[in-house]
Amino acid sequence: MVATAGGLLVSTFGGATAAQAAPVDHDAANKLNTVDLGALTDQAKNALQAAPVVAVDAKAKVDVEKITAKVAEKAEITPAPEPEPVVEEVVETATETVSRSAERTEVPEVASSSSLGSQIVSIASRYIGTPYVVGGSTPGGFDCSGLVTYVYAQVGIDLPHQSSAIRYASNVQVVSSSEAQPGDLIWSPGHISIYIGNGQQIDASRPDGWDTRVRDIWQSSPTFLRVTG
Repeated sequence: MVATAGGLLVSTFGGATAAQAAPVDHDAANKLNTVDLGALTDQAKNALQAAPVVAVDAKAKVDVEKITAKVAEKAEITPAPEPEPVVEEVVETATETVSRSAERTEVPEVASSSSLGSQIVSIASRYIGTPYVVGGSTPGGFDCSGLVTYVYAQVGIDLPHQSSAIRYASNVQVVSSSEAQPGDLIWSPGHISIYIGNGQQIDASRPDGWDTRVRDIWQSSPTFLRVTG
């Protein structure tokens, strides 16, 4: 469609309902000379001057056929596909809750100048809750000296499975209560345990239950021992 100074210029539509073109209006064509050709390129000037001009009556009507579903089907027009719905993926994360046994007693944190002593206390604490068994020397059941010999064996130190034999072993020496450190042993006639500091010990005994647990030192006038190797 081209607008000119003298009226509306359009190309014709095919079909019975299209507007009929009027004869060429030479006056309208001459009016193209009023266009500022200086602002156009040479190619555009040539195209403009050579283009045919069709004049259409200003009162002419142009009918445009609407595309209905029937027309589209006849013309085999395929409608654009509906957009696929966007599915948001929801990822649920399961939180695993780990609970500790209510029967387990936590070992108090204690300072020790001996890394071996700290290791002894750490190993012994794994067996808290193990039942007391006479003559027992495995995690299935301990007696007092069985616990001591089993724990020390984990760090490569052999001790006899008998409290008095441990007391007088060649690699064991007596220390004062003020010198005692976590990992040392506490001996009294018929009983032996592992000292963890702060007046507490881990032992397999029966003062308040037949099992292995953390207890306050209950022995009367115990002897503190240190294993030297």
